[in-house]
Amino acid sequence: MKPPLFPLANERTMTRRAFVTGTASFALAALMAPHLRGALEKNTRFPSYPFTLGIASGDPAPDGFVLWTRLAPTPLLPGGGMSAEPVAVQWQVCSDEAMTRVVRAGTAIADAAWGHSVHVEVAGLEPARWYWYQFKAGSEVSAKGRSRTMPASGVEADKLRFAFASCQKYESGYYTAFEHLAREELDLVVHLGDYIYEKGPDEKAVRQHNGPEIFTLDDYRARYALYKTDPALQAAHAVAPWIVTWDDHEVSNNYAGDCPEFPDKTTRADFLLRRAAGYQAYYEHMPLRRSALPRGPEMLLYRRLEFGSLASFHVLDTRQYRSDQPQGDGVKTPGPGAMDPAGTMLGQRQREWLNANLEKSSAQWNVLAQQVMMGFLDSEPGPEVKTSMDKWGGYEFERRRVLRELRDQRIKNPVVITGDIHSNWANELVTDFDDAKAAPVGVEFVGTSISSGGDGGDHGKYSSDKMRAENPNVKYFNNERGYVYCEVTPKTWRADYRTVEYVSRRGALRLTRASFLVESGHSRLQRI
Repeated sequence: MKPPLFPLANERTMTRRAFVTGTASFALAALMAPHLRGALEKNTRFPSYPFTLGIASGDPAPDGFVLWTRLAPTPLLPGGGMSAEPVAVQWQVCSDEAMTRVVRAGTAIADAAWGHSVHVEVAGLEPARWYWYQFKAGSEVSAKGRSRTMPASGVEADKLRFAFASCQKYESGYYTAFEHLAREELDLVVHLGDYIYEKGPDEKAVRQHNGPEIFTLDDYRARYALYKTDPALQAAHAVAPWIVTWDDHEVSNNYAGDCPEFPDKTTRADFLLRRAAGYQAYYEHMPLRRSALPRGPEMLLYRRLEFGSLASFHVLDTRQYRSDQPQGDGVKTPGPGAMDPAGTMLGQRQREWLNANLEKSSAQWNVLAQQVMMGFLDSEPGPEVKTSMDKWGGYEFERRRVLRELRDQRIKNPVVITGDIHSNWANELVTDFDDAKAAPVGVEFVGTSISSGGDGGDHGKYSSDKMRAENPNVKYFNNERGYVYCEVTPKTWRADYRTVEYVSRRGALRLTRASFLVESGHSRLQRI
């Protein structure tokens, strides 16, 4: 069933400000790109409904947010079933759910060069309030979405409610966790990477990937389209603004900077072409600002977003700038390579940016939204130590440098939120994990996958007494699918680990397997 007709703005429903903004948007597009004037004047017709990939909003600010959609009548075909011509897409933002009070409106151009995607940076809205939005192309109307603005800078908000998620391999199961997330009362959703997976189909999988392993821009576009046709994912995007960052599978498993997973099988030049395709497709399918517009194999994704003075989100990119794993990939005993000062997850410029933003932050809670586990994990019982070289443990020198910065600069209430590992963890972070008496300088909540890894449920060796003795800073482990719900106030941070017992079939109930509390000023995890 198609959504209701796009409400027509008239003198009673459209404010003068909205009219001026919409007119300016229309005129600006025509002036900046005269060859696109035909798109603004043409009454476009589509072979079928063009908003098959849903809608989204993201990167909220006190005065606005980004609106996103992509036109794709036949989403899994090259070009999404669109011709090469640009298309005018109308948009409107309303202050009421019934869409009768239009406060912003305009026209954007969906161009074939960017997959007929639309990114609208809405500004001039009131801080700390909800809005509703919708798109129209030709006579077709999108579903209705809800978004909100951040509290104004310096304003102490009473509460922030958000969820974070990652790792949603389409083949591994259904997005039941997103169905439950869409019913939560949330101000934000933070996605920490592995939005798609790049490999070809697995005949034994619950659902099938569309085609072999992806390498070209058309390949990546079709894979995003497959994922975005999922109704649960669309519902989760429609209920609140998202803050997104990537991990590895948006390009290729365990890549590091310009180094592919298997450097003996591809050249650096070929890999950078693949990375450019992956980065462009990522931008085309995410609600990101123009500041993130990719330039070949480069894309600026690290940034800071503030929820008033309550929380500052420092969104990191631990893939694009990292050096190759100093000791190679896999689970190994850390050697001198892990303490090599040249080994980096963040790259010098991003690390300096992070340090500067943390030091000047006046937020009550400082959130590092990033990809791979920062806490120490020894996966080998007994005196021998083994850890994943693709995570922060493979870059021990830089991990200690980041954690010392939190300690030495007395950064207020650091909280790291993490994805990647397809399991739930709660960690206390110390500057030296070899020192059993070291005081925590922050906490880390690691969220499991939405679907990657399948049903899970077998907690295995990480739940054993021996493994807990090996890793005293690890306070919780769980191997089910789901997401983490967080409720933040000036005095406390509460994290609830929401899980589902299976994803191989539909209908799993939402469970809360564990809850932790952190008090402001105390980097200790209290299980409640």
